[in-house]
Formats: sequence, structure tokens, C-alpha cells
Amino acid sequence: MRTLINSMHDQVAERLRALIFDGTLAPGSFLDEVRLCERLEISRTPLREALKVLVAEGLARHEPRRGCFVALITERDVDEIFPVIGLLEGRAAYEATQNATEADINALELLHERLQRHADAGSINEYYAANLAIHEAFITLADNRWLAQSIGDLRKILRLARLQQLHAPGRLDNSLSEHLAVFAALKSRNPDAAEQAMRNHLFAQREALRELARLHSSRIAL
Repeated sequence: MRTLINSMHDQVAERLRALIFDGTLAPGSFLDEVRLCERLEISRTPLREALKVLVAEGLARHEPRRGCFVALITERDVDEIFPVIGLLEGRAAYEATQNATEADINALELLHERLQRHADAGSINEYYAANLAIHEAFITLADNRWLAQSIGDLRKILRLARLQQLHAPGRLDNSLSEHLAVFAALKSRNPDAAEQAMRNHLFAQREALRELARLHSSRIAL
């Protein structure tokens, strides 16, 4: 029975993450337990267990006597997280370059062709999905569970803001060029270059968010 309860609250947590990441549950919004139970057609017990998971992950915050709220990612959060995830994903690119087979490179080629098509079409949501698949592919090829776990934990927080950076002027084309630079380094079997190119890509994302915050109101709390 305990396994069944755990499985249910894991499923509920995943559904809540999806609602947060697609913006349905906006940053700072109140997580109304009654409405969420009705929406997800579940009881309070798995919902409350799922909310505890989200709080532990940093995607939600609990306020005594008030309840849970979707987390707000602040400028300080972004400034502190991006250098760390840049180092981690850079290392993943380094190890992926060492491990990639010809079959892996061919698969990455197809992913980058998809990325190119979405960039040419200006399809931001589709580009983001392809971009995420490429990052995941590098992590898979790195085959380092500690890197994967650390990157996954931080990425959950950054997903509150990462999609926004593609709306910055010129960012879509720049992001594509950065990805192609990482891939070129991997194809040439140069792990140091792949690591640096991936770091540059992550740092450029941070700068794009900074520019967007200057130009428009942002979901990032200032």
C-alpha cells in the first residue's frame, strides 16, 4: 500500500511540475488544494505529499498558516545558478565528447537539423523542446549519474525562466549558433572545446535573460 501511495504522489508531482513549467500555475501563485484536487481528480493526501516534493525541489514554497505557492525565481537565484549549471553542463559536454560513438553523432546530427528547422521557422516552443532534447542527449552520453542528478535538480528551477530567454532580440539565432559550436567540437573529438562552448552557451542564456528583464516586464522577481 505504501508503494502505491508513493507512486501516486510521484505522478501528482509530475503533473504539477508540468503545469508550472507551461505557465498554467504562474510563479508566485497560490496552490489552492481544493481546486487542485478537483482539477486533478485526486484526494488531499497524494496532493500534499506531492507539494512536499515540490517544496524540497525549490519549485514551491510553504508559508505557515497560508499554504503553498509556486516559487518565484529571483535575479539573485539566476545569477547564482547559471555559473554552476554552466560548469556542470560544460563537464557533461566534455564527457559526452569522449564517449560519443559514430551512431551517437549521427543521432545528434538529426537533432541539430530539427533545431535548425525550428529556428528558421521562428518556432520558439518547438525550438525549446528540441534544445532540451539536445541537452538531455549530452547528459545521457556523459553517462555520469552525479552530473545528471545535479543538472536535473538545477534545471527544474531554471525552467521557471529559461524559455523566456529565447524571446530576447536575436536570441534564437545566437542560441542555434552556440549549439552548432558545441556539436562541431564534439564531432572533431575536442572535449575541451566542447566544454567551453557549452559553458559559453549557458552564460549567453543568462545574458539574454538579463537583457529581456531590461526590455520587458519579466516573470523573474526583481
